[in-house]
Amino acid sequence: MSSLYLREDLADVEEGARLSLTGAEAKHAATVNRTRPGETILIGNGRGLVAEGEVLVATNTELTIDVASVQRVPRAEPSITLVQALAKGDRDELAVQAATELGVDAVLPWAAARSVSRWEGQKVAKGRDRWGAIVREASKQSIRAWTPEVGELSSTRQVAALGATHRLLVLEPSGTARLTSVRPDGRPLALVVGPEGGIAPAELDAFRDAGGEIVRLGSTVLRTSTAGPAALAVLNAALGRW
Repeated sequence: MSSLYLREDLADVEEGARLSLTGAEAKHAATVNRTRPGETILIGNGRGLVAEGEVLVATNTELTIDVASVQRVPRAEPSITLVQALAKGDRDELAVQAATELGVDAVLPWAAARSVSRWEGQKVAKGRDRWGAIVREASKQSIRAWTPEVGELSSTRQVAALGATHRLLVLEPSGTARLTSVRPDGRPLALVVGPEGGIAPAELDAFRDAGGEIVRLGSTVLRTSTAGPAALAVLNAALGRW
């Protein structure tokens, strides 16, 4: 299977052109992935454009291919946004990584009332950058044409406001409706996953007031690191993505 490398400034490319990567991405290809001339790889821009071609040059400073084919992949519709509560340890990061591999279209960090982990001051930018790096690497590993967007740290009020533009699906073990019963209605989806201690009652009320649907996956309680990815698998099937 071909490896995917990213060049975010790539606007367009045609068959027969020569396309190069430099800097850290080229060095990673040569020293970590051991990419060599003659191999076939993919270079994309994370926004639907993916070029495939044979490697002509592979050094620590340059990776060049002869473009044999170009794909322009449309963005998936309806989109799915994972609203992931901040969690202790690396549980939120594990959720973001797996969700990216499973095809989520955007990720929104949520400072929930019961989040043990807190992004404050310089940690806000640092945390978002960390999630961005996780999303980028997971997109490359899973060979995705579109790299999910990582939004700004959001409050409960801001998450509830998504109800104006998205169908809010709030994962909650006490919910009476099953996620498997949800049928797509064309609206973009926002999947809300709480922290280790669960979603606070006042937050559930805020989401209900915003039109959110309180749903559960099954009879067991999943960790915050696995709930979102499991729900995405269900939605992928319902949306016909799988």
